[in-house]
Amino acid sequence: MTKSVQAPLAEKIPFKIEKNNHTRIDDYFWLKERTNPKVIAHLTAENAYTEKILAPHKKLNEEIYAEIKSRVVENEASAPYIKSHFEYSSRYEANKQYPIYERINLKTKQKETLIDVNKESTGSSFYESSGPIMSHDHKLMAHAYDNVGRRFYTVQVKDLERNELLPIKIENATANIIWSKDNQFFFYTKQDPETLRSYQVYRYDLKNNKSDLVFEEKDETFNVYLYDNLAKNYVFFISASTLTTEVQYLESRNPKGNFQVFKKRTRGHEYEVYDGGDRFYIKSNLNAPNFKILETAVNQVDDKFWKEIIPHNKEIYIENLIAFKDFLAVSEKKDGLDQIRIANRKNLHHKYLSFKDSTYTVDVGAQGDFESNQFRYVFESMRQPEQTLEYNVITEKTVLIKERKIPHFNPEKYKSERIWVDSRDGKKIPISVLQLKEAKKAQPVLIYAYGSYGSSMTPWFSQSIFSLVDRGFVFCIAHIRGGSELGRSWYEDGRVEHKINTFNDFIDVTEFFHKQTYIDKKNVFAMGGSAGGLLMGAITNMRPELYKGIVAQVPFVDVLTTMLDDTIPLTTGEYDEWGNPNEKKYYDYILKYSPYDNVIDNNYPNILATTGLHDSQVQYWEPAKWVAKLRTHNKSKSIILLKTDMTSGHGGASGRYEQLKEKAFEFSFILSLL
Repeated sequence: MTKSVQAPLAEKIPFKIEKNNHTRIDDYFWLKERTNPKVIAHLTAENAYTEKILAPHKKLNEEIYAEIKSRVVENEASAPYIKSHFEYSSRYEANKQYPIYERINLKTKQKETLIDVNKESTGSSFYESSGPIMSHDHKLMAHAYDNVGRRFYTVQVKDLERNELLPIKIENATANIIWSKDNQFFFYTKQDPETLRSYQVYRYDLKNNKSDLVFEEKDETFNVYLYDNLAKNYVFFISASTLTTEVQYLESRNPKGNFQVFKKRTRGHEYEVYDGGDRFYIKSNLNAPNFKILETAVNQVDDKFWKEIIPHNKEIYIENLIAFKDFLAVSEKKDGLDQIRIANRKNLHHKYLSFKDSTYTVDVGAQGDFESNQFRYVFESMRQPEQTLEYNVITEKTVLIKERKIPHFNPEKYKSERIWVDSRDGKKIPISVLQLKEAKKAQPVLIYAYGSYGSSMTPWFSQSIFSLVDRGFVFCIAHIRGGSELGRSWYEDGRVEHKINTFNDFIDVTEFFHKQTYIDKKNVFAMGGSAGGLLMGAITNMRPELYKGIVAQVPFVDVLTTMLDDTIPLTTGEYDEWGNPNEKKYYDYILKYSPYDNVIDNNYPNILATTGLHDSQVQYWEPAKWVAKLRTHNKSKSIILLKTDMTSGHGGASGRYEQLKEKAFEFSFILSLL
């Protein structure tokens, strides 16, 4: 890597920001002018600089991309699942970027293409599809697509019997769509065009070709989401903030009726309602931080009738529930590991499914019908590709439905394990580790984490990461505070005025690896995205000497300025996550760690920041400003790069091969530093 090329220098135009009797000067505030030609020119110059700096490693980049692509199943198909008399699945074709959604009529054996996303995306540099959303009689299909990357979707409906699109084109919606049981109506949600908050529920009448607004969430800290369950008797929507929820429900067979509130919102009470056919099940945190499960008759929704069936347990965190006619499947976490409880609905006798490996992920798969005796789930670990399995509650047997076969891959070459690291304040931090079985000493290490919103970073299978592991890297996922891996307290201890614990945990994990004899202390790397990018920014300021290089993907680094601007996304609805900086105590706390505000003259490590021009969650200007400021204060010889995808949003490129190219680019940056 060379620094002979001159890095772009963003013009300094001081902008004064005053709040709570405190003044900040932002020299790069002007970079948020998305349509300003000077801004586009600067981002283009940054891309050109990044390309020139990494040009000597182009061959390495191509080599890694070829490796990652060689592990792709070119003609890959999903595990099929049955709904009514149709078998649904999706598949990829060789050299195609997007999936093809299909179904087979089990009565006629006729195969039908529902959506070929490759054809639909023709002419679009970005394309995201919801996939098919089927009516109850399976004769109509709704689908939504976004061809910009800002998560504004267009909704269309196709008559599958006539094989024609209906004259319906709903713009600026979400991909959140639920059908009524009579197949004449569907419900969908819309976002605020400025804040992107999902706040309106609409009912579309296909017979009369019109939409009616049925609910608008007035509280700017809440978002609205539609859902239903396997029983399909009710349509629900949930108004949700970080700490509070409220559910409303409507009989699906009476779609023109009015939604009814299940239980009025009370600050701090989070609950969700599940359709059990003849009753409702409720997941609630009322006097139960890790949640409990209750039930009630469909005509007795007042909480005085709620009956507890799975009590709160401080050792077990309840995440989700699926209600079948005769049993419940409950997703839980214990000691940071996923587990599935299968409970008989009549007597509540239960058993836990068993899983191999010491660190793994278990997700709920695509389920059949409500009356089914089979529960489908997906198992994977850091060295085990996804396995789709089906458990039969009658026979208590588990059958492997499908295992993802990865070309040019032998899981026996690797070992994965879970270790525990002591934090500075006495907590035990779980770490998932992947490395070669026959590893040499002085191995470089890449540490990945997220640590926000209560999201658990479970140890998943990544076909890409082996391009680093095969080159001797130790890859680890740090399950730091701010996630929910160890229950609700793990989240609470990394939120608002405890946020600093998230950053300290990551640093403590890094120092642990620095002390290990098998680690090359000169080649320790870190990676994180979005709120995990905030984590990257914080540790860069706090302990830059610990890291050789940092990859910050779409990083949320200008926290204070963003949280003071309620006209952009991730603001009012985020106050319970970060604190409301309009109040001085939260302002002062955020100011302590906000990465952009804490850049000072220092010896910074090598940094690659990535972003998308159309990012709707973390605006492109945050990493652009951060990189510009870092360069002016960096006293070391390190390289600081910004790569902006001018056609995508928060999730990066949409096509499967384009996504692999992004990963190869990040890995080649890391490897170029060795």
